[in-house]
Amino acid sequence: MVYALQNGFNLEESVSMKRYIAFLRGINISGKNKISMAELKRGFEELGFREVKTYLNSGNVIFSSDGDMVEGFANQMEGMLKSQFGLDIPVYVIPKEELEDILRNAPGWWGNDDKEIYDNLIFIMPPATFAEVFEEIGKPKEELEKIKAYKEAVFWSFSRKDYQKTNWWSKTASANISKKLTIRTANTARKIVGM
Repeated sequence: MVYALQNGFNLEESVSMKRYIAFLRGINISGKNKISMAELKRGFEELGFREVKTYLNSGNVIFSSDGDMVEGFANQMEGMLKSQFGLDIPVYVIPKEELEDILRNAPGWWGNDDKEIYDNLIFIMPPATFAEVFEEIGKPKEELEKIKAYKEAVFWSFSRKDYQKTNWWSKTASANISKKLTIRTANTARKIVGM
């Protein structure tokens, strides 16, 4: 406690702070929607978020807040992206503990060391639901890909060499559905939870 007070560390504040993850959809892809991670971090800090970290160059931000308005956070972030970068970028925010729960409930076939298989975690951006996404995309091709829904996420694994033949690959990138989804690899999701 003495150390905490001497170093300007507010113990009460740290107890009430909660960790969150923000996934920005579609930034720094093929030269489009370019955002510097240093500038993005600064933008989050200017919104009042604490302990802000970014991971990779693809819009993964880990931060702390004593608030719990996930939808409000996303709206704030989208407004900041519009005003500071001139970009309409959807943002998906999830408490770190919820992402941990999702990863604990991964099916056995997802996220293992099989180099022939590519494992992704699809986050469905509210107000969209899995039922709507499934209706739009359809069933996975059984011999090439697998999916399993859990909460607002979908575990998705597919053959690396045959990815273009899968049903979900081309359809998750189509203009209609892509606005409802943001996708991260198994490795990225696990790394972020560990940060």
